[in-house]
Amino acid sequence: MSRDILLGVVIGAQGLKGEVKVKTFTQNPGQLGAYGPLHAKDGRKFAIRVLRTARADIVVARIEGVGDRNAAEALKGVELFVDRGALPPPEADEFYHADIIGLSVFDAEDRLLGTVSGLHNFGAGDVIAIAQADGNDLLLPFTRDVVAVVDLNEKRIVVVAPAETDEKEDWS
Repeated sequence: MSRDILLGVVIGAQGLKGEVKVKTFTQNPGQLGAYGPLHAKDGRKFAIRVLRTARADIVVARIEGVGDRNAAEALKGVELFVDRGALPPPEADEFYHADIIGLSVFDAEDRLLGTVSGLHNFGAGDVIAIAQADGNDLLLPFTRDVVAVVDLNEKRIVVVAPAETDEKEDWS
């Protein structure tokens, strides 16, 4: 089964010659075009010709066929994907975020809490979102202390609620 991996999103035009600014979701932003052509959900393909880092998670890219500011501005909001098979296998004890979306999440007593609906970073570190049966998302820090087990073969994650919180909350 082929799965698309989101590597970045075009956030705007840069200059007059058709370059675009891209917010990257890659560990190394300079690798945005390293896995072959990128594609949008609608099937358009994008080949990165020139790439330079602007900030820690922002690159400026020249995309083949985008020759002026109007064409670059038209790409604002386009998400850039690559097929999962184009990426190198992760190291031991590593995984791609997309590999854990949909996995079942259990607590330390082996009670089903829900399924992974997303991983987010709102500025204070990664957070795992767990979709629960009641329709609500349970958000927990995505740390080794809280996410004790990620078993891709068994398609399950085990979480341990943080030991101390300032407020009393029901973690079940």
